[in-house]
Amino acid sequence: MVVITSHGATQVGIPCLYRSQVLPFLAPLTTIRRASGLSKSLKNSKNSKTREAPTKKTKARTEFKRDDLKNAMQFSLCDAMRYIRAFEVGRQPTSSKYELHVSLKSLKNGPVVRNRLRLSNPVDTSQRICVICPPGSQIAAAAIRAGASLVGEETVFDAVKEGRIEFKRCICHADSLQKLSKANLGRILGPKGLMPSTKTGTVVKDVATSVRNMIGGSEYRERLGVVRMAVGQLGFTPEQMQQNIKEFMGGLKKDIALLSEKISKEIHEVVLSSTNSPGFPLNGDFKSPTSVSTRELAIV
Repeated sequence: MVVITSHGATQVGIPCLYRSQVLPFLAPLTTIRRASGLSKSLKNSKNSKTREAPTKKTKARTEFKRDDLKNAMQFSLCDAMRYIRAFEVGRQPTSSKYELHVSLKSLKNGPVVRNRLRLSNPVDTSQRICVICPPGSQIAAAAIRAGASLVGEETVFDAVKEGRIEFKRCICHADSLQKLSKANLGRILGPKGLMPSTKTGTVVKDVATSVRNMIGGSEYRERLGVVRMAVGQLGFTPEQMQQNIKEFMGGLKKDIALLSEKISKEIHEVVLSSTNSPGFPLNGDFKSPTSVSTRELAIV
């Protein structure tokens, strides 16, 4: 816009001044605004794409994971004992124990295998057993003759409340169960696995027989799909180990058969180890063609 004055001079109007002097300074600002708007639109488009394709959730396993044993190295019983004894050099024959680990194909949330077994060749014969029964009675006398180290009612209750638990197993006679319940010892003996109950077979009427079966017996329980139990001492011969393993596996298979109506369980792998050695998977054979004689394994 041009304005002609009375003196004949021309003046540049405001619109012309705006275009010539102000616009060059505002151009970079408009470019920045457009760029920022474009970046926001790109971000929104990316977010929309990620929302359209959500990640799939993996289903949790219902069974315990087990390895494929097709190409796994396995050993005979004599070979496994030979290698295990190499890790136990210098140990006392009674200080280290052979332990059997049986992994099962089983559901995570289901009933577990649990029992107690007396082996033909006892592993631990130094267990102290407590029998809760009327003191001075014929029941108490029979329990002591069978090998119980502690018998009584109130004296046992007071010792446990004071923290003096000087036994590894506890049995209660059926007539003393009511007094045991009133003593409220479950919070003390329960976490240690020493609280007598009918479910675990530790509330009995024939106390003497239970004590005799418990001395030298071993308890096993399935944990995370694996059953573990001590099956021998380091000084046991291969024949003694074979007998104990057969008895343990036979009892375990019976327990699994009893649960067949509730849940399906299968034996997946059997591993032999000791106190200070790794595990050696067993193939079910007693000896291999390259095994040493059983006489050499009988000497510790």
